[in-house]
Amino acid sequence: MYEKIPTAGMDREEWLRLRKTGIGGSDAGALCGLNPYSSPMKVFYDKTADEIEETDNEAIRIGHDLEDYVAKRFTEATGLKVRRSNYMYRSVEHPFMIADVDRLVIGEDAGLECKTASAYNADKWKDGDIPLPYIMQCYHYMAVLNKKTWYIAAVILGREFTCRKLVWDDDLVAGLIEAEKNFWQEHIISGRLPDPDGSKICDEVLNRYFHTADKPERLKLTGFDEKLDRREKIAAEIEKLQEEQKRIEQEVKMFMKDHECAASERYRITWSNVCSSRLDAKRIKEEHPEIYRNYMQTSSYRRFQVRAA
Repeated sequence: MYEKIPTAGMDREEWLRLRKTGIGGSDAGALCGLNPYSSPMKVFYDKTADEIEETDNEAIRIGHDLEDYVAKRFTEATGLKVRRSNYMYRSVEHPFMIADVDRLVIGEDAGLECKTASAYNADKWKDGDIPLPYIMQCYHYMAVLNKKTWYIAAVILGREFTCRKLVWDDDLVAGLIEAEKNFWQEHIISGRLPDPDGSKICDEVLNRYFHTADKPERLKLTGFDEKLDRREKIAAEIEKLQEEQKRIEQEVKMFMKDHECAASERYRITWSNVCSSRLDAKRIKEEHPEIYRNYMQTSSYRRFQVRAA
């Protein structure tokens, strides 16, 4: 059973806020550790942050603009007609699970997910394969709408059109529901942060939750010596690799001399002229201290440092 929430005529901000009230299909792969571009920490941030984050890049816009085209190609390839739903669906049994689906299949207990992919990702669709985050997305929709079949169709730009059929799997659906339930209860409801993952988003979450140090007493550090030893080794390796990277770049610059561009069969290099203008804050402070004070902004943040004891 599910609840239907009308989305026709809903403004963009209201729709984005509605998405914060549950786990959606695009979150499922991240919570299962199968999405290289997302993580439980990112999902946690998306669901708990007050601000609305709307990602808008060329790939997303192309995917949105070509959704109708992919749906039409699916109908041409399969003979199955599809329609928009104009609803967001919320599971009654598991109200933390929501679904905003691309299309529903007419005359069949099924739905359709429409995708576009660049030619660089064509190998992820070969031999009947489907990228793992998309598999979990489709099974999430099947779990919310209790549909036994879900299709996924993709246009690989400039290459081909392909479609696949997924069928209900009791164990997979049960495991997915359990993973989402645990995440919602243990992290979203309780406010407990997921494990760190090394991402920029993780830094943003930690800074948001612990933005001010207000306990001056020294905390006894236990259980981290081995990890910090490893950190020191990694830092030394990074420094060495960065020096090697810089040396290679310098060798290319010496080869290019005063040429702006260079190319081989595998690489294109530009060493372009760039002009920038900036205010001389030091001079303004010295010559016009009142203006400097009026326009000066003070920011506060926490600096993380590691030193030998």
